[in-house]
Amino acid sequence: MNRCIGYIGKDNQQLTILREQLGEAIDTFPSYVDILTKKHLFKGREELILLCEQRTPVIDRKGLASLKAAFPSAYIVLIAGNLTSEEKAQYLKLGVRDIITDSLSVEKVRSIISFYSQHQNRVRKAFLEQKESNMKRFRLPIWKRAFDMLFSGLAILVLSPLLLATALAIRLESKGSIIYKSKRVGSNYTVFDFLKFRSMYVDADKHLKDFNTLNQYQSTETEVETKAFTDDLVFGDDDQVLMVSDDFVLTEDAFISQQRTKQDNAFVKLEKDPRITKVGSIIRKFSIDELPQLVNILKGDMSVVGNRPLPLYEAELLTSDEYIDRFMAPAGLTGLWQVEKRGGAGKLSAEERKNLDIRYAKEFSFWMDLSIIIRTFTAFIQKENV
Repeated sequence: MNRCIGYIGKDNQQLTILREQLGEAIDTFPSYVDILTKKHLFKGREELILLCEQRTPVIDRKGLASLKAAFPSAYIVLIAGNLTSEEKAQYLKLGVRDIITDSLSVEKVRSIISFYSQHQNRVRKAFLEQKESNMKRFRLPIWKRAFDMLFSGLAILVLSPLLLATALAIRLESKGSIIYKSKRVGSNYTVFDFLKFRSMYVDADKHLKDFNTLNQYQSTETEVETKAFTDDLVFGDDDQVLMVSDDFVLTEDAFISQQRTKQDNAFVKLEKDPRITKVGSIIRKFSIDELPQLVNILKGDMSVVGNRPLPLYEAELLTSDEYIDRFMAPAGLTGLWQVEKRGGAGKLSAEERKNLDIRYAKEFSFWMDLSIIIRTFTAFIQKENV
């Protein structure tokens, strides 16, 4: 038991009773000064309870303040006579956790010890859980961050004429900002402002649902119609668990089916997207729209190679245990799934893309990153119109 009890005072009779009935060693200190000069005795103690006899207000004010500074986690108990509410409030402000104003009973001290031990156990448990959580967080390797800074800095410098020309073309074709910002979810589910050259007309995202049938990652399964369930539903059927909303009534099985379909279609990409401008189609074909992400890389939001950061509405569908690993890797400008089939005739399904993200998160290395960068250049001109 890593616990220590200290008694600051001179009531030897009361001290003897406590020692005998508690069955624990109690270190005695006649004054505040005495315990402060011997604070090394308590080094490494996880639980420290200090029982302090009341002195004069001036002595207590200075002594208790010094105790609190020297032993910030100690449970300080004041043994005093009758105190007014104002006096109790003053002592509590000085760092006193509990006040015993009647006779110092062993039962009261036992209760204090039990309470404090339970509290410290909860604190230790929370600390260990937080430590374990921190250990699971992804941390970008030093070599990867150094490469990112060097690569992005040089790329911005070399490509500055192209960046300026693209910005001018976007401004001349359509109204709106040159840079499009969207909230994206990167490694460790961190949300940041994702930068791209604007390639769509203003407010295009507001019409996303209108183009849902063009989504190349859309599942081939027939969408669940809520009306079909409500038409045939027999209320009072004990075999059916109902999910009730303001807009619909679903059986539990139907609800689960809908959620699974949403998860299968977490990635959104449209073929022949009518929201894209003429300049946008060109800069997308050559991936020029992605170049502002060099600023994200320089800031540390992303890496050159990694899993693509997802929009919020896509990331929220990938929080289950089977997909959480994809976020335990850097968010990247290019990645494994971009070079697997882009530049070829094939297309990636949503499940293939998620699996490649997870594979990269588990296997990435310097040589793997180098291979992806080289393959990215060969797949630079996309054969699919995205």
